[in-house]
Order: sequence, then structure tokens, then C-alpha cells
Amino acid sequence: MKGLDFTVLLPFGHLVWGAIGITLKIGILAFISAVLIAIVVGSLRARKLPKFFSGLLAAYVEFFRGTPLLVQLFVVYYGLPSFGVVIDPIVASVVTMGFNSGAYLSEVVRAAVLSVDRGQYEAAAILGYNPLQTTIHVVLPQALRIAVPSFMNGFSSIVKETSLVSVLPIIELTKLGNQIYAKTYHPFEIYISLAVLYFIMTYFVTFFAKWVERRLSVWFS
Repeated sequence: MKGLDFTVLLPFGHLVWGAIGITLKIGILAFISAVLIAIVVGSLRARKLPKFFSGLLAAYVEFFRGTPLLVQLFVVYYGLPSFGVVIDPIVASVVTMGFNSGAYLSEVVRAAVLSVDRGQYEAAAILGYNPLQTTIHVVLPQALRIAVPSFMNGFSSIVKETSLVSVLPIIELTKLGNQIYAKTYHPFEIYISLAVLYFIMTYFVTFFAKWVERRLSVWFS
């Protein structure tokens, strides 16, 4: 690898931790938002609803799954101010990514809820549970255990997708890399370093996912 000089990055080392912090902040908050949205939407779509509400939820899922996240970020941050709605860039990133990933994960939740044996519903009815209690205390604990691996994959994807918010005025990891490139003109050193940092973050998510799965096997056994 003749000609490479990673030492050009050393003067900017103190900025990396702040950028990583912002990246993880956006990723974690977006993931939490996505999970909450997915549980609500997925649970509702697994039930028989009036056509209006069923169509509304389906439209939400299809819109966010059928349009690019980058375009959605532009619409929320740069488009909404045209209607007098001005949003902080980090909030815009979290909200947009939360709704985007929530649409995908809601299908995971819906499939997991539908996989729960119908006998569980009948047993809950015999015990006097109403539909809401059945969903919260009987169905969701079993469904979420099934959905956890997909949730963790979604978390990894969200962390990597935070690179797209570099189009907004946020100094996260990718934006910092672009700014360093503009000053040093060493693209390979910069972007391979970014790739390594993103890999490390997502690799730790894998370990976290395995820990969660082990804990769930204890809690629900």
C-alpha cells in the first residue's frame, strides 16, 4: 500500500469521538423510535381493522418502504419549512429514520404476531383477558422473541444508514470524513478509516444481539 499516509488523520483525531457520539445518538434514538412504531403498526395490521385504518397503515408502510431514505430526509428537513415547519437536523434525522425503519420492522412484527398459535388467544379469552390484555401479556412477548434477530439486524442497518444524514447540517462520522477530505485530499485513508469505524460499531451490535437473545430465552422460558 505504497503512498498511503494515515498520519494525516492524526490532527483530526479529537473530532472523531464527537462524531461517533452523534452517529450513535441518532442511531440509537432512531432504533428505539422504529421499534415502538413497528410494535404498534405491526400489531394493528395483524388484526382485522376497518378498511380506512387498515388502508392508512398500509399506505404508511408502502410509502416509507417504497421511497429512498435520502429523499425522505430531504422532504422532512428541507421540504417541511416551506409549510412553516422547521425541525432541528438531529430531530429530523431521528424521526425520518425511525419512520423508515419502523415501516420495515412492522412487517417483521406482523409476521411474528400472526405466527403465534391461535390456541393462545383462546386460552387468554378463557382466563378473562380482553383483546388488549391478550396482545400485551400473551401475544407480544412471544412475537417479540421471534422478532428480536430481525430487530438487531435492523439496528445494524440503522447505524450504517446514519451516513446518509451527512446531507444535513450534522457533523456525524461521514460528514466529518468529507470535511477532512476537503482539507487533506487523502480519500482512501479517510474512507477506509470510516469503514473500519462503522464495522466496529455494527460488530458490537452483533454481540449485543446475542446477549439479548440469551436473556430473552431466560425470561420467556
